[in-house]
Amino acid sequence: MKIPNNFEVKSPSFGVVNSVFIGRSLRHSLRNTESLIMAIALPIILMLLFTYVFGGAIDPSGEYVTYVVPGIILLCAGFGSSSTAVDVATDMTNGIIDRFRTMPISSIHVITGHVIASLVRNLVATGIVICVALLVGFQPSANLLEWLGAIGIITLFILTFTWLFAAIGLVATSPTAASSYGFALLFLPYLSSAFVPTDTMPSWLQGVAAHQPITPVIETIRGLLTQTPIHHYAWWAIGWCLLILIGSYIWCNWMFQRKTGRR
Repeated sequence: MKIPNNFEVKSPSFGVVNSVFIGRSLRHSLRNTESLIMAIALPIILMLLFTYVFGGAIDPSGEYVTYVVPGIILLCAGFGSSSTAVDVATDMTNGIIDRFRTMPISSIHVITGHVIASLVRNLVATGIVICVALLVGFQPSANLLEWLGAIGIITLFILTFTWLFAAIGLVATSPTAASSYGFALLFLPYLSSAFVPTDTMPSWLQGVAAHQPITPVIETIRGLLTQTPIHHYAWWAIGWCLLILIGSYIWCNWMFQRKTGRR
């Protein structure tokens, strides 16, 4: 068959390409049931552990569950986002990116697909964790507007750290290395106000705990859900998230172009 002289291959639209890669990543998530279950089960186990085992010693009044839930929510989000590093590293080492480069699309969309799929997956996991928290005694006093604000901060945090983990996946030389690098970041909530107030820590550690990115995010969510004073934490939380998000996105794009030699 003779091909017309004016024949050209049209690139699919931005939205179509993104939806294809998002669907691909979501299907991979559903097939990897072990990781999906662990992303939900581990935060729930930690919440039950801190509530029923350590909670009585930390707060004998029995209200510790209300204090600890915002920290558990971010721990759930961080743990779920960390799998993005492994997924990206897997794609970068198994040859699939080279196949995408032969198509009339920008192969960076595969990274965007992982990020959006991770966001959806982690929001669902976070919802399940909150439901379990309500069953074990979490008593939020937030109104609808405050709930929306808390969900917005949680969504921004998940999106931020998912892009950061995506960049880590691009830097790593293997999925195993990506998992190790990502695991180190999961210790940040333990050095924050997630489980105990920062003023109960040693003086040399208080400055680190009070000024690292996780603490203002936790205090903002805690203030919105339980109506405790937020003070300046909300602005710091948004500022930290936007700074890390922009930096991670730029880093991710630069590393992708460097490794593939194409946009």
